Amino acid sequence: MNRRSFLETVTGAGMLASRLSWAADTRKIEKVGVQLYTVRDAMEKDFDGTLAKVAAIGYREVEFAGYFERSPKDVKAALDRAGLISPSAHFNNSYLGDQWPGVLESAHRIGQQYIVCSSIDEKTRQQPGSWPSIAETFNRAGEAARQAGIQFAYHNHSFEFAPVDGKLPYDILLNGTDPNLVKMEMDLYWIVNAGADPLAYFNRYLGRFPLVHVKGRARNGDMTDVAADNSIDWKTLFAQSDKAGIRHYFVEQDNPTSPFDSIRASFSYLEQLRF
Repeated sequence: MNRRSFLETVTGAGMLASRLSWAADTRKIEKVGVQLYTVRDAMEKDFDGTLAKVAAIGYREVEFAGYFERSPKDVKAALDRAGLISPSAHFNNSYLGDQWPGVLESAHRIGQQYIVCSSIDEKTRQQPGSWPSIAETFNRAGEAARQAGIQFAYHNHSFEFAPVDGKLPYDILLNGTDPNLVKMEMDLYWIVNAGADPLAYFNRYLGRFPLVHVKGRARNGDMTDVAADNSIDWKTLFAQSDKAGIRHYFVEQDNPTSPFDSIRASFSYLEQLRF
């Protein structure tokens, strides 16, 4: 290769890399959502008013953590008035028995596509052989949900990444459940705080994570707003959203000092984020 050809090749490669780099930073979250647990006290006091405030910030999707004694019809009407949709809702594992058909019926009436098991209580987790048994329960719940036109999913904390008999409970759940019946809502704070790597799971279990919880993690491990003193590389994670199967991104902070300031700052950051 002569000098001219070499320079043309290098220049062309550089221009291509530049274009690819530019293209890689043009994607954005189309609909930033919020987990309403963050504003739960306000929801209890003023259900409709809180939904209106959430919508005024710019959110278009909400994930419920309780309906505060409102019927599915009333919940749907409140969402419509606020101009919001609810793709999903949280219920703990106590609902996976006799109450499960009612949960699925409510989801259908509200227009939700996902019902997420929010957590597993400690008593259940401490039973011998608990995690394989939990996986079986999830498969049954997922099959019932599928028949109702709903997708079942599970939301992690950090305890799923503490080994039990040499295995990680999160791995037991992923390997012991039908991928079509049981998806995962990955809480990115909790998995990172537990010392696990979200990207490794995205690569290993393609398309298994249609929902994520987005909340910040300070350098010292404290939970923060998405943009504040954050140690989680959102751009790198969200660049793999197609591989992971992510369709819904829900802002959450468990105990914010000022809930509406928290969700406002997080929305502003994520609305402008490109990856």
